Amino acid sequence: MKKILALLILALIIYLTGCMLGPDFQKPDYSSPEKFRFDSLATDTVVNLQWWKLFNDPILDTLISTALKENKDVLVAAARIEAARANVGYTSADQYPSLGYNVGATSGNYMGAKLPESSNSFFAYPELSWEIGFWGKYRRLTEAAQADLLASSYGMRTIQISLISSVASTYFELLKNKEKLLIAENTLASRDSGLLIIEERYKWGIVAEIDLNQSQVQRAISAAAVPLFSRAISLTESSLSILLGNNTQAIRTVSRLLNMEFPPDIPTGLPSQLLERRPDIKQAEALLKAQNAQIGVAEAMRWPSLSLTGLFGAASNDLSTLTTGGFAWSASGSVLGPLFQFGKNKKRAEIARYQTEVLLYEYENTVLRAFKDVEDALISIKTLKEELVAQDMRNKAALNALMLSENRYSLGETSYLEVLDSQRQAFDAELDYTQTRLNLLVEYIKLYKALGGGWLSPEQEQAANIVQ
Repeated sequence: MKKILALLILALIIYLTGCMLGPDFQKPDYSSPEKFRFDSLATDTVVNLQWWKLFNDPILDTLISTALKENKDVLVAAARIEAARANVGYTSADQYPSLGYNVGATSGNYMGAKLPESSNSFFAYPELSWEIGFWGKYRRLTEAAQADLLASSYGMRTIQISLISSVASTYFELLKNKEKLLIAENTLASRDSGLLIIEERYKWGIVAEIDLNQSQVQRAISAAAVPLFSRAISLTESSLSILLGNNTQAIRTVSRLLNMEFPPDIPTGLPSQLLERRPDIKQAEALLKAQNAQIGVAEAMRWPSLSLTGLFGAASNDLSTLTTGGFAWSASGSVLGPLFQFGKNKKRAEIARYQTEVLLYEYENTVLRAFKDVEDALISIKTLKEELVAQDMRNKAALNALMLSENRYSLGETSYLEVLDSQRQAFDAELDYTQTRLNLLVEYIKLYKALGGGWLSPEQEQAANIVQ
């Protein structure tokens, strides 16, 4: 018994003082630009708010809240986090001794050869076994599992931010389609009234048949737009329902797209802060750390491993004397290691290093895409603001020109061609203005997403600070 305890103490000392092969993880040193090209706001404020509340739309708030609870992609990500958390405990357990038990009995007259008489054998004992990770294999595996858990957490946050952005964008798309449907319906009603007047004038010979035909064409164009936008509404509601984790259903709206306020100017902060904000960057870093630990695992497998086994129990030829015949014990140790495997273990370590190099490049590529996302959103917002001003001027001018053309035509001062052209321009101008407003709203959403903004709760913010 004393020998077993001595072996365990010796093994514990070896384990605690043993080295860990493979490189320790070093956070990638990535040099970011000093400022964004199209950022006119020289601030260092971290965007860390529930940005969708800036739109002051309670229905949008409700939709996002529902999506975060019911969306299937989020539920899948949550399950993956729990699996990764369980894997940490599963992997960590390999670092420590395992204790089992063995109870058995045999009876017979054959033990490799026939015996003159039968014999009985009974035994019962706990058995301890321990493969000592002297080279740090199990500690590296635990390090990799912990990094995978962290990556899963960041992965879920990436999905949540993308989901929030998708819900908001699709909701505004729905508002846009409803706005365009209203424009089409109002235009159709106006052209219905105009067509009735033209039909009466044609009936009395005041206008030519071509005026009637042209009026019918314009009326048909607006009539065709009504089912077009009705279909777009239904398809957008279907997409939004899927994001909410529901079957297809109608989505109630109260706000109008033309009345939606744009958020105030966004303090984008310093580019270097992007590396701390965006969960996809942090996820790529965690995956890199996990793979880096696998190098140590591969290196450790090139060296011998020490295994200890000990038991302390009872054995007897008679079951009645099992507990009174004295105890038996044994202790053993073995060293198992590779000798000649045609370079297999060396290649395993090389594979791990190259895979780590791949993930390093993927991390750098993720950072590059992050900066691109911000730059694209910034320039889009800047130019769309200018475009919206021009579209607003065009829309107002087109509606006024339509009114003047109809008055001039009623007084016989111009041809019906001028009225038709004014109707077409006014219809197109209203639709284009609505589309530009949507595009600008969506770019604001893209910018918040690109900046990694939008923590979901104070608890999640605190958790993020802990894991970082």
